Amino acid sequence: MDSSESSTEAQAKDPDPGPPRRRGRRRWAMDTRPLRRPAYRRLWASTVVTAVGSQLTAVAVPKQIYDITGSSAWVGAASLAGLLPLIVFALWGGAIADAMDRRRLLLITNSGIAVTSLLFWVQAATGLESVATLMVLLAVQQAFWGLNAPARSASIARLVPAEELPAANALGSTVMQTGQIAGPLLAGALIPVIGLPELYLIDALALCVTVWAVHRLPALPPLTAVKAGRAGLRGIVEGFRYISGHAVLLLSFLADIVAMVLGMPRALFPQLASETFAPYGEGFALGLLFAAIPLGAVAGGLFSGTFSRARRHGWMVIGAVVVWGLAVTGFGLSGSLWPAVAFLALAGVADMVSMVFRGAILLSAATDEMRGRMQGVFTVVVAGGPRLADVLHGTAGSAFGPRTAVAGGGILVVVVMLALAAAAPALRRYRV
Repeated sequence: MDSSESSTEAQAKDPDPGPPRRRGRRRWAMDTRPLRRPAYRRLWASTVVTAVGSQLTAVAVPKQIYDITGSSAWVGAASLAGLLPLIVFALWGGAIADAMDRRRLLLITNSGIAVTSLLFWVQAATGLESVATLMVLLAVQQAFWGLNAPARSASIARLVPAEELPAANALGSTVMQTGQIAGPLLAGALIPVIGLPELYLIDALALCVTVWAVHRLPALPPLTAVKAGRAGLRGIVEGFRYISGHAVLLLSFLADIVAMVLGMPRALFPQLASETFAPYGEGFALGLLFAAIPLGAVAGGLFSGTFSRARRHGWMVIGAVVVWGLAVTGFGLSGSLWPAVAFLALAGVADMVSMVFRGAILLSAATDEMRGRMQGVFTVVVAGGPRLADVLHGTAGSAFGPRTAVAGGGILVVVVMLALAAAAPALRRYRV
């Protein structure tokens, strides 16, 4: 099967019984077959470098803003300042990624991100102490990231065959989740030793390594003729029209929206740490709550050999979202810290499985000329869903109490996901 032009119908009829069974440890350990392919290995290596480096800046910016203002409200405002550019440029970036050589776009955007990190270092090293400057730089960096992410994700299907897409997604997602754990820990350890300016500089230097790795990728031009103006608003509209005409793609997005909007409880972590889990130490409990989901996701990635070769991708997404909802419900019902952390870790494993197979569906069910736009929408959903959940859960937690809001959200995830699966057979039937 041609991985760059595979269709839903062709995959649904594929009689291939799948790859041979692995023995011993290889049955459950992470599937590393994609790393045997030099081009994908370079792209993955660049992700390894930036996964930690980007988290240094993600910690340094709010820390610097708080040091300047002494206000958490300004920290929250900075987060919103980066969200709008990310959404706008992710959608536009998806259209651009379908209209130009993706390697070239990655070179331009990674260079832009590196320059903004260097400017972060300059303003910190010179003692500028301007919140406005920080927010502008953050908005610019998020705009570059929005342009970069669709091209990076869409390129994977050109670098590995279709049957290795789940394994490739597991490798990339595990690295990103590991970065979310190791990056903040490293930043916390380095700030007292070297200071904030040097954190920005380390990130900028790491991004130079990324640019070099991307430079060594093969050219990734569009496989079909590019229509005039496709990288503008018309191209974005075409992308949404394409989604509406392909049920399995639409359902993969809806599955993530259901899981994240209804079931992401992070906005209630501070209240739960302060009230329900206060006997364990508020700071200790809060740290565990925030770390539990990423830790579970990393564990799921490390043992992704247990599921990455599954061929019924639709059922894997449905099952993962249902398990996520059940785990969140269990977390909400837990009155003790350690069972609560265990349920969140289980939710992290389910989230990893969902990410792996939703990503594989987006890359395999869409034609190459549409993959960039699909990844742009995916970036918006992933970035926007948890933020909508923060508003929803924060409001529900104030009205009904945090544990009731969390458990209720988890139950809603299960009910809505099963209803979607029953009403729309396209996701249930999808396989490769």
